Amino acid sequence: MAIRIVRLGSPRKKNEGLRIGTVRRPPRGVPKEDYAAKNIYDLWYPNLAPSEALLREAPPAENAKSWKLFRQRYLKEMKTPVAKHDLNLLAALSHKSDFSLGCYCANEARCHRSILKELLQDRGAEIK
Repeated sequence: MAIRIVRLGSPRKKNEGLRIGTVRRPPRGVPKEDYAAKNIYDLWYPNLAPSEALLREAPPAENAKSWKLFRQRYLKEMKTPVAKHDLNLLAALSHKSDFSLGCYCANEARCHRSILKELLQDRGAEIK
């Protein structure tokens, strides 16, 4: 049992389980009923997505300086009681079930999903 960190829209891996989209917005131009069939996500969970304000103020992938700023602000958002609760829940579930978390970004190293991965590992999550 474990969590996979994935790019939404990428082909699914064997035993990936439920694919959860940790993105602020659903994909544009794709009918809701096609999300799972197009390997986007099975469940939309914006609770762990960067806030709308953060996405406007500090785009994550432009350069090292903007990434550092984005990372600091996103980590601050993930310190709220609700975010901590969500992260603890997912870390615990990783020991009982296979599922995946993802975002649309092409470069995981400059995407909030890389930070989510660290936060979940810090909580003892099983990660593939």
